[in-house]
Amino acid sequence: MDESDLNDAFQARIDAEEKIEPGDWMPARYRQQLIRQISQHAHSEIIGMQPEGNWITRAPTLNRKCILLAKVQDEGGHGLYLYSSAETLGISRDEMVAALHTGAAKYASIFNYPTLTWADVGAIGWLVDGAAIVNQVSLQRTSYGPYARAMVRICKEESFHQRQGYHIMMVLAAGSVEQKQMAQDAVNRFWWPSLMMFGPHDADSAHSAQNMVWKIKRQTNDELRQKFVDQTVQQAEAIGLTLPDPDLKWNEARGRYDFGEIDWDEFQRSMTGGGPCSRQRLAHHREAHAEGEWVREASQAWAKKQKQRKEAVS
Repeated sequence: MDESDLNDAFQARIDAEEKIEPGDWMPARYRQQLIRQISQHAHSEIIGMQPEGNWITRAPTLNRKCILLAKVQDEGGHGLYLYSSAETLGISRDEMVAALHTGAAKYASIFNYPTLTWADVGAIGWLVDGAAIVNQVSLQRTSYGPYARAMVRICKEESFHQRQGYHIMMVLAAGSVEQKQMAQDAVNRFWWPSLMMFGPHDADSAHSAQNMVWKIKRQTNDELRQKFVDQTVQQAEAIGLTLPDPDLKWNEARGRYDFGEIDWDEFQRSMTGGGPCSRQRLAHHREAHAEGEWVREASQAWAKKQKQRKEAVS
């Protein structure tokens, strides 16, 4: 088969809802799109441990501390699943981490914002993880098998994270005047960055159209963002918090909420290293990666020795 026939057969499998597996033929661009998306997703999980990890020692109760510790550990596990999925496409973890450290690979811009109060931990759980779930539920049906299977477990755990964050905000909103103000302030700061998580408008996205054809994505950026807004408005109303958008209103004709325009200049600044904590986040990851080099070397040496022992016995 020539390349044209291979591409036609590949698309026929996609259209028939078959999963593409690591040993299958795939277009080079399909492979590269998956590496870009999965590695960016993995980087986001790992970098995203930092803003919440900052509050583990300062959580208000032992129960909250245990829950947050478990959540941050979950995020590390999500990164592991995703890096492993990307490795099935022929890229090494070292290559992915190197791309992150040089700025060639991106991660979600939301994690370049600081967590100033305990309420920010709640806002991240409710809004940031809530936005992630909207996107990731559809990724359980992505066309690449290892990615889809990783998303099944990730979505289950993210659902717990979203409930944990919403409970924090619910308790604060029902507390003292100062606590409710703290919760509202967190919402004011994290609402717009949460909407940015879905990426640029469909018309401005360099990857969205082709990813939909290949079913790497099952819904567009704008569709997912609209779904998130529609469900979050009612959640905010239920606990007496206000979403900071004067243009937010119900559109009877559309059966959806209209909402204001995102500051895309801020989005670009954050994505290109100009966010409030961009340099801090990457510097911390580089330092932690360097400090862990001896652990990676030791584990590789142990694995090599075990392999030699097995070969000697056989």
